[in-house]
Amino acid sequence: MDRGLQRHARQSSVWARLCRLPLWLLAICLVAIPMASSAGVFISVNFAPPPLPLYAQPVIPGPGYIWTPGYWSYAGDGGYFWVPGTWVLAPYPGALWTPGYWGWAGGVYVLHMGYWGPRVGFYGGINYGYGYTGVGYVGGYWRHGGFYYNRSVNNIRTTNITNVYTRTVINNTTINRVSYNGGMGGVMARPTEEERLAAREPHTPPTGAQMRQVRMASRQRLLRASVNHGVPTIAATRRPGVFAGRGVIRARPAREYSRTGAHPPMHPFYRHPRLQNDHPYAHPQRVPRMHPPGGPIRRTPPPVHRKPPHRPCCGGAPSAASV
Repeated sequence: MDRGLQRHARQSSVWARLCRLPLWLLAICLVAIPMASSAGVFISVNFAPPPLPLYAQPVIPGPGYIWTPGYWSYAGDGGYFWVPGTWVLAPYPGALWTPGYWGWAGGVYVLHMGYWGPRVGFYGGINYGYGYTGVGYVGGYWRHGGFYYNRSVNNIRTTNITNVYTRTVINNTTINRVSYNGGMGGVMARPTEEERLAAREPHTPPTGAQMRQVRMASRQRLLRASVNHGVPTIAATRRPGVFAGRGVIRARPAREYSRTGAHPPMHPFYRHPRLQNDHPYAHPQRVPRMHPPGGPIRRTPPPVHRKPPHRPCCGGAPSAASV
């Protein structure tokens, strides 16, 4: 009798576990839904990204690689960080890269992610350089399954790339380093009809190599804008995920940024230290002179006392010393 009860208890336990199995599967599905939807969540920040740094393009590794320019991304704990530009193998023949860009919308700056497609779409009118002048791509084109490179905008120093041509790129727009579209100081560009059509075409997300580039950049402290002040030590790489070696390019200071037009709002860490009277430091060891509210004190030069000329007495003729 006791054995029968034990057997029945074991069978009831097994059936209870089997009945609870669909609930576990349902719970897993419910947890997976927000995880899958989070991949499409955009990044928004309430202050503008820094200007684009100046850097040279590394040498192309080989045929089939497409240049993907660097850009500023954002991490909640570390702020803006630089994702180095790099050469990436196209995911399929005919694929062209549309860079991502920051755009002003609804009082915040939103990061629009880049994608692969048969045509280059809208990327905010941002002049990333090396073929990405703000509209389209003039660095090369696909033909019969092979990519032809424009020597005037690509760094090609290898003999195993024979599909090359030379076409001078004329840029009639004002060249600046603004890294976002819209808002105060941003690029005022709108998508063309062709770019709108490209946005409706099937797209391929960034490749695994590109995502690895982003993950590695987010872990590099020297790539944070608050540390490098807009001049990252790793501005571009020859291959994705390789942050050391001969193919790593360092950025140059952008001294000529925004010569024309208003300065855009910048990251708080970019602002120079200021005194209480709101005068910037002219030199680390030189403090500006403080002036009263009425302006600087003007000192009157002391009067010059001139010695009167010697006059002879009694109406005589003047002496030689007085002449």
